[in-house]
Amino acid sequence: MSDTLIIYKTEDGGVAILTPVTSCGLTVEQIAAKDVPTGRPYKIVDRTELPTDFSEQDRWTVDEAHLTDGVGADYGVGSKKPFVMPEPPEEDAVEEDPVPPEEEPVT
Repeated sequence: MSDTLIIYKTEDGGVAILTPVTSCGLTVEQIAAKDVPTGRPYKIVDRTELPTDFSEQDRWTVDEAHLTDGVGADYGVGSKKPFVMPEPPEEDAVEEDPVPPEEEPVT
């Protein structure tokens, strides 16, 4: 489990928490821009910065003045800017063997 989390303020004033999975090839910053709602400020935090009792999460609050790491980008449904996965670095690229087409049986 990642120790890095992304938090932002929800429409109803609560706190949303995203757990980024960086094994997808994106950085935490790219995941935040893609997954935080458009125009919402966010903060990238260490898990240890949050309360440990998640049973009261619906009562958590956050001051938007502390959400200073970025703003959700316009990649959502209906966006005119589709998200494009970055190319992996040359050393991480995986070369795939082409799969030959299946032959149709002769009747």
